This record gives sequence, structure tokens and C-alpha cells, in this order.
Amino acid sequence: MAKRIEGTTPKQDGFRMPGEFEEQTQIWMLWPERPDNWRNGAKPAQKTFKNVATAISEFEPVTVCATPAQYQNARAQLPENIRVIEMASDDSWVRDCGPTFVINDKGEIRANDWVFNAWGGLVDGLYFPWVNDDQVAQKICEIEGVDSYRTEDFVLEGGSITVDGEGTLITTEMYLLSEGRNPGMTKEEIEEKLKQHLNLEKIIWVKDGIDPYETNGHIDDVACFVRPGEVACIYTDDENHPFYKEAKAAYETLCNATDAKGRKLKVHKLCLTKEPCYLKGADTIDFVQGTLPREEGEISIASYMNFLIVNGGIILPQYGDENDALAIEQVQAMFPERKVVGVRTEEVAYGGGNIHCITQQQPKAK
Repeated sequence: MAKRIEGTTPKQDGFRMPGEFEEQTQIWMLWPERPDNWRNGAKPAQKTFKNVATAISEFEPVTVCATPAQYQNARAQLPENIRVIEMASDDSWVRDCGPTFVINDKGEIRANDWVFNAWGGLVDGLYFPWVNDDQVAQKICEIEGVDSYRTEDFVLEGGSITVDGEGTLITTEMYLLSEGRNPGMTKEEIEEKLKQHLNLEKIIWVKDGIDPYETNGHIDDVACFVRPGEVACIYTDDENHPFYKEAKAAYETLCNATDAKGRKLKVHKLCLTKEPCYLKGADTIDFVQGTLPREEGEISIASYMNFLIVNGGIILPQYGDENDALAIEQVQAMFPERKVVGVRTEEVAYGGGNIHCITQQQPKAK
């Protein structure tokens, strides 16, 4: 039986959030279907989600949650070795609405169940209502028999944080200090909340993300921990690239940062796409009141950084861009011990995220 833990925090109870590069039990995903977010009735997106899930399943188990309306379709499309569970949700970004798992040294696992408000609630959220998404974390914990901490007073999305598992977290000011998240809290109070729930000593603040309109600038498009003491960061020398300014600033911030153990970070550069990715087929996306409309030719956030680390592998976005091969080469150099698998994912970028955004790892408690 999974229960809600009241009155304590993971840090007080001896739990920490492990780095994504630590061993995992499985990966969770949510099946896409929203016709007001995905073009062509989400059919191209479903094909891409299937390709991502299949790539991950070569390394570790995958569970895909689909709504009652899409359960049969998802089950028919996905390979037999991928578990499909019926679960209501509002869209398919499990990184942001799913649980953030924490582990201890005794082989136990628990989870944080953050408040989810569709990236900004009534201030600048992307859709309304979001009640099904806000229940996803609890449902996953129930299925797995994992006790959880519900932060009724705190909004957080998993894509906004990256940790080294040794007390350091990186996030962006653009996101975590945005008006649509926790406007009643000071920066110091937000830091304390993160420290208590993820077992941290040090928070490194990068100023801006590259996605101000969708997620208010999640870190997972900009930087991530490769291993303790080492991070990857987006980078380009092309001053005309739409993300040049943010990439350069993030790189400089991280090069000058030290982690919780006082180490100066080693920063690996990861290229951006040569050409920006522009939304095609916006006329096939339904217009629905209360949902941010998408426009033909708007810039889709296509970042190679939005990859997923799995047991023995990396699942890396590819866009049919000139720099696809370079991105694989650079990521392989960062992770020599892992197999890098590229998956074409511009369909996910059109919907507002990428591989990291549509997945959530469940770590293995040792």
C-alpha cells in the first residue's frame, strides 16, 4: 500500500534524489492524444512516442500510461515488451506532472508529488483544466506501492531541475521565480523547499532558459549533470542563432560555478541545431478555448540537450538537421560507457518539448 507521508521531508527521513545517470528500474511515459496540442490528431506524435519507447526498451523496462479512449490504440501500436496501463491525464509530459523519486541507503524508494498547474496556472498556463495531470504522480506511486510526499504549497515540474545526486541542483531563475509558480515565496524559501525535498546543499541558478513561452525556461533544454562534477551545456558560436545569448550566459554561469562539494564544474559543450526548427502543419491543430494556440512557422524548441539517460544508454533527439551527427559525437564523448541512440523527434518539439520531457525515470534503490 502506498501512503502519503505527513509532517516530515525526504531530507529529514534520509532520502535523496539520485542523479539521472544512476541505475534505474524503469521509465514512465504518457501517450499523446490532445488534438489542440499535437498536429494531425496526434498521429505523427504517437508514432514518435512509440519510437522513443522502443529505443528505451532496449535498455530497461518502459511503462506507457494511456487514457481510456486511447488504451487500445496505444496497446496495439507499442511492442509487447512495453507495459501499457490505463490512466487519465490531460497531456503527455510525465517529466513535469509525474513523481520525482527519492531513494535512501537502505534500499527504499519514495517520491515527491509536486503540485502541477500546466506550466503557470491561471497566470500563463498552457491549458485548463489540468486536474488529471496533477493526479498522475499519485497514481504512479499507487501502482508501484511507493510512499509519497505531497507538496500542497509548492508547484514544481521535473523538467526544471537536474541534480548530481550529491547535494547539488541546477535550475533557472526564469522558470522557478516566474509568477505562475510560487509567487508567494522568496528565492530563499524556494531554495529551502528544494533542499528539504531533494536533499540538497547547493543550488546553482542559471538565469534564463530558451523556452520562455511554453515552460518559462526549463533547465532540461539548457544543461544537465553528466556525472558528479560534470555538466553538459548548450553552446553555439553563431551570434544569429535564436538561442545564442541564453546559451552563452548559461555556459559562463556553469563554468564559474562550484558544486556542493566545492568542486569547480567541468562543462561540456553541446551544439545547437544549425537551423532553428519551425512548426509545420499548425492548421491541423484544433483550436480550443483556454489552450495556447500554435502558429505556423513559430520556433519549436529543438534542443539536443533534451536527451534521456538510461541504463547503459542515451536516447538523443535528432531533427534531420546538419548538426545531428555532431550532437551524437559530442554526447558519446561525454558518456563513453553508454550507447548513444538517436531518435527523430521533431514531432515532439512541435508539441512543446522533447525526449526528456516525455519520460520520467524511476531509480533503483540499492
